[in-house]
Amino acid sequence: MLEVRDLGIRFGGHTAVDAVSCQFAAGSLTAIVGPNGAGKTTFFNLISGQLKASTGSVWLNGQDLSGLGVSARTHAGLGRAFQLTNLFPNLTVLENVRLAVQATQDGAHRRGLNLWSIWSDHHALSDSAHALLHEVSLQDKADQPVSSLPHGDQRKLEVALLMALQPQVYMFDEPTAGMSADEAPVILELIRRLKADKSKIILLVEHKMNVVRELADRIIVLHNGQLVADGEPTEVMASPIVQEAYLGRSQPSQVAA
Repeated sequence: MLEVRDLGIRFGGHTAVDAVSCQFAAGSLTAIVGPNGAGKTTFFNLISGQLKASTGSVWLNGQDLSGLGVSARTHAGLGRAFQLTNLFPNLTVLENVRLAVQATQDGAHRRGLNLWSIWSDHHALSDSAHALLHEVSLQDKADQPVSSLPHGDQRKLEVALLMALQPQVYMFDEPTAGMSADEAPVILELIRRLKADKSKIILLVEHKMNVVRELADRIIVLHNGQLVADGEPTEVMASPIVQEAYLGRSQPSQVAA
C-alpha cells in the first residue's frame, strides 16, 4: 500500500500541491489527470523525493519515506521513470540498461572477487539487460550510443531502466509523450503487462484520455493543486468538476469526489 497524507508544497506564496491525501493499493493502475498547471508532475516529484514536501508524508507498506532522498526511496520500492537528462548519452543503449541492472543486483561487481567471477557476473548482467531491451523493442539498437536515438526510443529506454529497478511502485509521467503513433503501442503494452502483476502499484500521469480510459482502474483529478475527484473512470470523467477543468463548463457549488 502506498499512502500520501496531507501532502503539499508551497513555492513562496503559491501552493502547488495542497494537502492531498489518498491511498494506492497493489494490483491497480491509477491515472492522475488535470489541466496544465494542476500540480500532477509536482505531486509525482513529492512522492518520489525529487522535491521536499512543505507538509504531509509518504508511506509505503507502513514505512514513512518522508525523510528519505530519491535513492533511498528507490531502494524502498518507489520507481519513477527516468527523465532524459538521467540517461548517459555517450554510453550505448546496452550499457545504460546494464548499469541500472547492476545497481539492483548483488554479485562479483560489488564484492571485488577474482577476474573470472567478475567476468561471469558481467555476462549475467548483460543477459538481463538484453532481455529488458527485447521487452521494449530496442534489442537491435543495443550497441548504439544513446545520443543517436530519436526521442521515442529514448522514452522506451527510460521504461527499460525503470523495469531494471524492479520496483513495487511504477510511476509513469506521460510515458508516450513525443512518440509517434507507431511507437506508443510498445510502451502501452508494457504497462498492460505490468498491470497484470497484482503485486505492483502503477501511477500514470497522462493527458491522452483514450489512454486513460483504456488503462485506468481509477482516476484522481488534480485542479489548482487540490484533489477534486477520485473514483472509477466513467464516474470521474462524467463529473461536473472534470467537465469544468477540461471543457470550461460551469460547475455546481458542490461536487462529490
